[in-house]
Amino acid sequence: MIAKADLPVLIDHDVRCSLDLAVALLNSRPDGLADVAGLRAFAVAHAISDVAVDALGEEDLAAVRRVRQRFAEVFAAPTDRAAAELINALVAAAGTTPRFTDHDGHAWHVHYFAPGASIADHLAADCGMALGFFLVAGERERLRRCAAPGCGRAFVDLSRNRSRRYCSNRTCGNRLHVAAYRARRRDAEREERSEQEVVVHPRQE
Repeated sequence: MIAKADLPVLIDHDVRCSLDLAVALLNSRPDGLADVAGLRAFAVAHAISDVAVDALGEEDLAAVRRVRQRFAEVFAAPTDRAAAELINALVAAAGTTPRFTDHDGHAWHVHYFAPGASIADHLAADCGMALGFFLVAGERERLRRCAAPGCGRAFVDLSRNRSRRYCSNRTCGNRLHVAAYRARRRDAEREERSEQEVVVHPRQE
């Protein structure tokens, strides 16, 4: 989850929640969203509002997978302008309709998806706008992929000095640190054995 203390000042609670949802969608590969049951489980697990979970079907699954691909393209965009164009297209296709709501006892906040929107349009509108706000805040470079070989999970780097490289320091980060330590130990042991095996021949008269 995103830590509030480390957030840029322009990123509020609702934007944080949408960023978390976008990251969760990106990281649903490869096992998540394999079928409609997976999509329904995703909607329930992330408490996506205004979605009739039992009514979700194959068309919704295909549409959400397309939105996931668009998010992946935003994370991989080479420039702010390229990211902005992708986000503009994403939220425009979703039929973005800003409205204020205090549903389910929550404080007043903004939903960007239209009433009755599909789950795909919901994700595209709310999460797309959150990514856009991050762009406006000058923080797009914090949208990253894990640097650990074979991982590639998405995350939002909210460290104060923008130095985070791994999706989790407790898993990928720790695993690479342990691997690097063991590699140094092996190199040191090989060097020590090599020194011990050096034979000094007496000078022949």
